[in-house]
Amino acid sequence: MAVTVGNDSSKTRKTLTVKENKISYYSIAAATEAGLGDFSKLPAVLKVVLENMLRFEDSGFSVSTDDIKAFAEWGDKGGNNPREIAYRPARVLMQDFTGVPAVVDLAAMRDGIKALGGDATRINPQVPVDLVIDHSVMIDAFGNPRAFQMNVDREYERNLERYTFLKWGQGAFDNFRVVPPGTGICHQVNLEYLAQTIWTDVDQDGNEIAYPDTLVGTDSHTTMVNGAAVLGWGVGGIEAEAAMLGQPISMLIPEVIGFELTGAMIEGTTGTDLVLKVVEMLRAKGVVGKFVEFYGEGLDRLPLADRATIANMAPEYGATCGFFPIDGETLRYLRNTGREEDRIALVEAYAKENGLWRGDDYAPIYTDTLHLDMGTIVPAISGPKRPQDYIALDRSQSAFHREMEETFKRPLGKEVAVKGENYTLESGKVVIASITSCTNTSNPYVMIGAGLVARKAAALGLNRKPWVKTSLAPGSQVVSAYLEAAGLQKDLDSIGFNLVGYGCTTCIGNSGPIQPELSDAIAEGDLVATSVLSGNRNFEGRISPDVRANYLASPPLVVAYALAGTMDIDLANDPIAQDKDGKDVYLKDLWPSAKEVADLVQETVTREAFQTKYADVFKGDEKWQSVQTTADETYDWPTASTYIQNPPYFQGMGPDAGTITNIRGAKVLALLGDMVTTDHISPAGSFATTTPAGKYLLDRQVQPREFNSYGSRRGNHEIMMRGTFANIRIKNEMLDGVEGGYTKGPDGTETSIYEASMAHQANGTPLVIFGGEQYGAGSSRDWAAKGTALLGVKAVIAESFERIHRSNLVGMGVIPFEFTGDDTRKTLGLTGEETVSITGLDTIEPLQNVPCEITMVDGSIKTITLKCRIDTAPEIEYIEHGGVLHYVLRDLAKT
Repeated sequence: MAVTVGNDSSKTRKTLTVKENKISYYSIAAATEAGLGDFSKLPAVLKVVLENMLRFEDSGFSVSTDDIKAFAEWGDKGGNNPREIAYRPARVLMQDFTGVPAVVDLAAMRDGIKALGGDATRINPQVPVDLVIDHSVMIDAFGNPRAFQMNVDREYERNLERYTFLKWGQGAFDNFRVVPPGTGICHQVNLEYLAQTIWTDVDQDGNEIAYPDTLVGTDSHTTMVNGAAVLGWGVGGIEAEAAMLGQPISMLIPEVIGFELTGAMIEGTTGTDLVLKVVEMLRAKGVVGKFVEFYGEGLDRLPLADRATIANMAPEYGATCGFFPIDGETLRYLRNTGREEDRIALVEAYAKENGLWRGDDYAPIYTDTLHLDMGTIVPAISGPKRPQDYIALDRSQSAFHREMEETFKRPLGKEVAVKGENYTLESGKVVIASITSCTNTSNPYVMIGAGLVARKAAALGLNRKPWVKTSLAPGSQVVSAYLEAAGLQKDLDSIGFNLVGYGCTTCIGNSGPIQPELSDAIAEGDLVATSVLSGNRNFEGRISPDVRANYLASPPLVVAYALAGTMDIDLANDPIAQDKDGKDVYLKDLWPSAKEVADLVQETVTREAFQTKYADVFKGDEKWQSVQTTADETYDWPTASTYIQNPPYFQGMGPDAGTITNIRGAKVLALLGDMVTTDHISPAGSFATTTPAGKYLLDRQVQPREFNSYGSRRGNHEIMMRGTFANIRIKNEMLDGVEGGYTKGPDGTETSIYEASMAHQANGTPLVIFGGEQYGAGSSRDWAAKGTALLGVKAVIAESFERIHRSNLVGMGVIPFEFTGDDTRKTLGLTGEETVSITGLDTIEPLQNVPCEITMVDGSIKTITLKCRIDTAPEIEYIEHGGVLHYVLRDLAKT
């Protein structure tokens, strides 16, 4: 499908010659010559967005000359001119947990447009979409040579309905490709193969055109590809679907925080240690809704793998993206990962011609800056609940005791016997140690480092402690290729880090069950068991229902903690274990030198390995090829399926939009605190038989062994409604000392949030949610908004919102509001027994303040002012239609 852009007569359209080939592009320098402003000092990340404006000007896509001039004014105003613009990414990336419900929505929209008298094939992606199946594999088997195949077999048993549906989508929709299970994690596949840094396509006139590679993804860690100068960030599935269907992403020109890196990493430190410090610094700075661009002479010594690790963690430091400009290291990486030489030449020529190249004279304007000397980085971890909770590795045992007791209100030292074993369990013991996640397994330096730690440990006769569940889940098959080539996989196998699958696994809660006897001991002693993983998220209740404290660490440190078996250790100074002769072994005895690591990376991480492993990336194994489906343009929804159901969003929808109405007499469904994440709102992990979701499946004769996870059942709204606000660690302040998805029903008695919602909706009562700071932080899961909407929630009122979740709420027709002044749920003395009315919505404007009346239990009324976080004019239209997909569906049905 040709890309629609501005016409050939545009003053900014020029021709670039690369290796005697001529290709069109939109020139930023030509925009200056045309009198649109001086853009020379813009950060490279903003020049990518500016090029997008130039390309779509005069193309009927709502881009004006004033939009372009605003970028020059951004520099004149010191890096600040928050003008609303319409941005169009080149492509969309999905993973299966968020991708399945997105494809469900597209299939439902085909039914919906037919009901409105339209053509079903109008519902079709307008830009390339790649969906990578990476979230489904669960670690049932581990620590043995057959673990990988056993987990793959179990994955297909659990998910065949979902895979059948995705295969139907691959055939039914144009511009839609599926990367089968067992290939890798979407962000790593994107970085190593899909991304091109400079994209090419043909325009509506058949002429080839070059432009920066850009994307949005239905996973928050889409930002990883910014390490390769590809501008991308996570959006909810709802927003991604709109982008697929040709809708622009409405956004404000962001502030750009410059992060200067100088110096060089010292011996004994890793890219993970660097990124954990960066996360801490940027969280303290406050960069939510902003771009971050990394610059400085330190980049000359920072491999792209480390850059990608930093970019990956942008959601953890709160930024929209963490961008690295194109330079020589970008070209080196593209070449080493198997990109074509013509593409690499184009990337260099385009970047230098259009001002995207980071040379010695690169000195843009930033809104504000930070500085970090990489020579000051020390080994570190973060935890036990948040990625920004940075801990230098030389933490004393007394500090650990104090931290655990303050955080979890449980003393250390209580030992519980484990049935059938000759050891005891106590708080602080590591029960899960997982090398996992795109964040670090994409980085050969830390993966080779982990293998070398394992090699030295095995040589000394060390092994994981018997209570530690160990696993290795790389983000791509290339990792296995170079670990095998280096002879390190057998060393990892020898201490329990066998390959368990290619996917996200532990990082998204698919750690699988731990030994039942360990689970029983943890419950008996009310212990704070711990996990350590090389991932990016460690929120409460995410990793395992048996684990309260979770720590992020580099892959080599994951190995070290598995050998130690406890977090209650000063790993920098205390012995980890004893060797076969009873001699103390310290971390320094196992740690490889930087030269050892670099030499093996140079020897084994080859261009040929990438080209071989990605040669048939869309083909899949025999299991995938044997999945049978139909070629119908609409989906034949299986009524008995507990995985895929036709959602109710578009059923009975008329051809015209409604109006925004005031909220009157709403009751409070939940009263929540600070940092309520999308994991709390819509968990992805396992669930028990006693939950509303578990009861739903039991009623349909699904046995607990087949429950799978919330994430895998996102194609069934009935499950997901019942799982909304159902995290085992969520705390509703309407109840005292209760954890989990509970609230008070209309009669004042304690019940599940789902059951209370259904009772309120039966009474015709609208609902609201109250929250604290950073509401909706974490993953870009659309079900956190979809479930909220289906529970009858009309408004969420919080102190502040994370970017993606705010957008998702609007996309589902739920209005976000922020407290103003000094008002919070605490200063107002809210208990959840109040009645809430919000007016002024029938004449709402973007970011308008509106009055809110809160009727207290005693009958008194408090009137406060709320800031409506419908941020842009298009978002008002989305709310009027009931959501962005309703808006798109009605628009397509009319044409």
